[in-house]
Amino acid sequence: MHRFHYQQGQLFCENVSLQSLAEKHGTPLYVYSKATVTDHFTRLDAALMGLDHLICYAVKANSNLSILATIARLGGGFDIVSAGELYRVIKAGGDAGKCTFAGVGKTRGEIEYALQQGIYCFNAESEAELVFINEVAGSLGKKAPVAVRVNPNVDAKTHAKITTGKSENKFGIDFDRIAEVYARIASDMPNLVIRGLQMHIGSQLTSVDPFVEAVRKVSPLVAEMKAQHGLEFFSIGGGIGINYRQCLDSGDASWWEQNSAEQHPLTIQKYAESVVPLLKPLGLRILCEPGRFMVGNAGALLTQVLYEKRGAAKVFKIVDAGMNDLIRPTLYEGWHQIVPLKQPAAGETELADIVGPICETGDYLAQNRDVAPVKAGEYIAAMSAGAYGFTMASNYNTRPMPAEILVDGDQAHIVRERQTLDDVLKGEHVV
Repeated sequence: MHRFHYQQGQLFCENVSLQSLAEKHGTPLYVYSKATVTDHFTRLDAALMGLDHLICYAVKANSNLSILATIARLGGGFDIVSAGELYRVIKAGGDAGKCTFAGVGKTRGEIEYALQQGIYCFNAESEAELVFINEVAGSLGKKAPVAVRVNPNVDAKTHAKITTGKSENKFGIDFDRIAEVYARIASDMPNLVIRGLQMHIGSQLTSVDPFVEAVRKVSPLVAEMKAQHGLEFFSIGGGIGINYRQCLDSGDASWWEQNSAEQHPLTIQKYAESVVPLLKPLGLRILCEPGRFMVGNAGALLTQVLYEKRGAAKVFKIVDAGMNDLIRPTLYEGWHQIVPLKQPAAGETELADIVGPICETGDYLAQNRDVAPVKAGEYIAAMSAGAYGFTMASNYNTRPMPAEILVDGDQAHIVRERQTLDDVLKGEHVV
């Protein structure tokens, strides 16, 4: 259950009024619920209890230090894609020995840093990368633990920009070449230690079917590689989708489960019931790499309405949050529920576009949407903005980055200060 709800006419995160946060800290403002992150981790962890498993949170979804610290304290590992993300994990109290390093373009400096920190495994995406990791490890007098990322050529049936498991995607090595690649590692790359095999077919999957298809296809290969090379783990990647349509908590757990299942068919229960029986016979540690599932519904972006513009064709609500703060609607056609911080009267809506101040036609949070008839000066929230929100934000149009707040019960903590203009210009020089 998500911890955003109306109480006495105001939208709350856990036990804190979002109106009070917007007025105190200004907008745009990201607000996260610690209880939601904790709940999602523990529910997934419990669902996988039938397996020897490790949940490696995908840091790219939301890399705030306090979010990482929360997951580290729960016993989680981390899926990283840069040396910077590994640095963040360590600063947040995470264990490098529970980190897997993915990504197609690892540099020498990143590989050296990860080896020095004792990373659990590199998930290699190409043969050229394996050759390079072997060379770097040799130069340091170290052995590098590796897993090969297999591309199973399974259609995740998700957005074209976030699918990763098809043969035309840049990720992984073709399924029919995996056995040959592992044999080459064993015979020709003395500075590598084979630790596992990894796959990831895409993000925001709303059906369990692609997961089942991929696991069924790859499991025989995993068993074969285990027999030949002594694999320790099989990573099934992440990709569990979230419900962007229903983001407010009714306070009734049974109501939530029923409506979530109706509007969003992939639940943790269905996911675990479908894949755990297929994975258990492998006798391997199973790694799962959720990102969006863990934090997406845990966050909201608060923004203030600046102006209302009524044209011949449309009504525009112009707000102070732009595509530099939340790019998903423009980049992915991402849909976010838009709600006012003051509870509207039932059925009171108007058709409008919610647009930002950036000088781009693509700068919007919602288009042609029935929204509450908010006026200038009032606040609204873009819900389910906890994943790929702040982490993809930028200083475009020389706009300072928003502040971030973590709510824990009735306490609200500033976990990132709002940038100043001096912060934005830091490091630049006039010549």
